[in-house]
Amino acid sequence: MHSSLKSLLREIGVQIDYEPDLLPAEVPAALAEKPYEGLIVRSKVRVTADLLRHGKHLRFVARAGAGVDNIDIAAMEAAGLALLNAPEGNEQAVGEFAVGLLIGLLRKVASADVEVRRGEWHREANRGYELQARTVGIVGCGHMGRSFARCLRGFGCEVLGYDNDPAVQPTDYLPLVPLEELQQRCDVLSVHIPYSAANHNFINEALLRGFQRPLWLLNTARGEVLDHAALVLLLREGKLRGAALDVLDNERLGALKPEQQARFEYLRKANNVVLTPHVGGWTHESYQRINQVLVRKIEAFLSNA
Repeated sequence: MHSSLKSLLREIGVQIDYEPDLLPAEVPAALAEKPYEGLIVRSKVRVTADLLRHGKHLRFVARAGAGVDNIDIAAMEAAGLALLNAPEGNEQAVGEFAVGLLIGLLRKVASADVEVRRGEWHREANRGYELQARTVGIVGCGHMGRSFARCLRGFGCEVLGYDNDPAVQPTDYLPLVPLEELQQRCDVLSVHIPYSAANHNFINEALLRGFQRPLWLLNTARGEVLDHAALVLLLREGKLRGAALDVLDNERLGALKPEQQARFEYLRKANNVVLTPHVGGWTHESYQRINQVLVRKIEAFLSNA
């Protein structure tokens, strides 16, 4: 966590034991040592029913970030605990980064950079496409999807959104359409859905084949929402013009299964694929802003409890 966490919590009257060096396996025992009322985690600690049993005085768990796929929601509800997270903290970072990935794909920035560094100068082979002429589809129109749409407003491209959550409402910069309309009209698909069992491989071969135009694909959400076997297949076929992936289905590159390794070898060698190490929301500004958002939510929870 950014160093501002302690002072921000002190300002609202909350005492904190900051233990960033604890291994995930050591958290249950540490949680049982004192009558802790809150637990703040990032992504590497899995909040399970077993872990929660060690926190007999817990009232809330706060996730420093957006995704809560490391937290057992059913176990939280069964224990009567509040779950707080901070998607507002890194939504701008993700929106801007997704724009960068998209322009990088359309204009072949990454592959051209590699060529020039090798002493090669190929202008015609690196002729790209303008974003203004594209229709961009966004699957998942929560904080991250809306941020991406806002960041696209200055480019003059058409933006369409799809979300299966009826609580999500359209905006003037992100109209919502059925998935079938997205498939009919879009040149670009950007994925911003959270990971859950229901969303596992939501972006699959059948869905991607349903797009009527050759497609550029972006994923800054979670690797597990995209079927990577289908991704490689459709890249090989040319059904996908290119892909930019900030996340993978297994981000432990030293522990890939054989089929994952084969897919990764294809992706890392493909000149129409951009790969980054899950840094979409990882900026100096978001590092601090996540603390600010989280502390505001902790203060509101404690005030209303």
